[in-house]
Amino acid sequence: MERTTVVHLTSVHDPFDVRIFHKEAKTLSKSGYDVVLVAPHGRDEMLDGIRVRMVPKPLRRLGRMTRTVWQIYRASLGVDGHIYHFHDPELIPIGILLRLSGRKVIYDVHEDVPRQILSKYWIPSWMRAQVAKVAEICERAGALIFNGVVAATPAIARRFPAVKTVTVQNFPLPDEFASATTPPYRGRPPAIAYIGGISAIRGVEEMVRVMSLLPATLGARLVLAGKFDPVGLEHQVSQMPGWERVEFVGWQPRKEITRLLAQVRLGLVLLHPVPEYFESFPTKLFEYMSSGIPVLASDFPLWREIVEEAHCGLLVDPSDTKAIAEAIQWILEHPREAEEMGKSGHEAVRRKYSWVTEAQKLKNIYYACAH
Repeated sequence: MERTTVVHLTSVHDPFDVRIFHKEAKTLSKSGYDVVLVAPHGRDEMLDGIRVRMVPKPLRRLGRMTRTVWQIYRASLGVDGHIYHFHDPELIPIGILLRLSGRKVIYDVHEDVPRQILSKYWIPSWMRAQVAKVAEICERAGALIFNGVVAATPAIARRFPAVKTVTVQNFPLPDEFASATTPPYRGRPPAIAYIGGISAIRGVEEMVRVMSLLPATLGARLVLAGKFDPVGLEHQVSQMPGWERVEFVGWQPRKEITRLLAQVRLGLVLLHPVPEYFESFPTKLFEYMSSGIPVLASDFPLWREIVEEAHCGLLVDPSDTKAIAEAIQWILEHPREAEEMGKSGHEAVRRKYSWVTEAQKLKNIYYACAH
């Protein structure tokens, strides 16, 4: 019996993006689908049963949004798949063309795009509202003809037709952050971690400044793992008070993130109060919980509900550096209570915030599309 070929398309993400490759593509491959991933990459290759079909890496954003999109479209036609699953709003025109040519198409909406555009530093402020409106119109028009929509959060799902939309949240893989060499919590150094994209809107300036407010006797240090955006931001924050207590390790593969989180006492997720974050489910929050460390998170209503229900950390105003410093100090000075928070968070992920249930929802929408 012929296997159903599914083709994942991305122009923005790394081909080995955790959601796209390690969660969705692997889930589908293990379920019997023939999975092809078309993305900017250095070479064609086969990895974990998934065929990676490369297109040249773009040098600049404009080239990515024009030339790379066209290259992905041409490559996708060469695969002759049964279902095409794309991950970036700039690929909506491709999705429409594929659908009009008779292919089945799924749009994976990772972010609340119209709200996200309102915070894009590289779009002139006077243009953002208009660009956001155009993006929303494009998404709605596409959703009318696509076979399915996969939304990363319930808030995103509400913007699309319920009859063809499923929420597949970016929760951790089972035991992804388990480590046989995890040191005892109370034996760890007074280290704090932030993993993910590093930008002003995600609180990097406040995180660095807070380090200068902590008593020197604590010996605390902040480990930043990720990429600065824009690149020049690294130089800017490196001139700030507190940077001498920061260890910037750059982007790290998943195994190194597991090792890093096993050696710290606290994870930070201090995103600014902008529309795109209020109803988001930040992946790093659940990764901290999965690794068994307490969290210090922005006090948004949805996040408060998650953190308080799980008893897994503390919440603060992300703009109040004094309050952030006091919360960090409390966590570091109360290791017994902090360890209990970490254990509670880990249990909440195992019980409620695991990829296991999300994987089944993904398989369900594929079954509906295939039949």
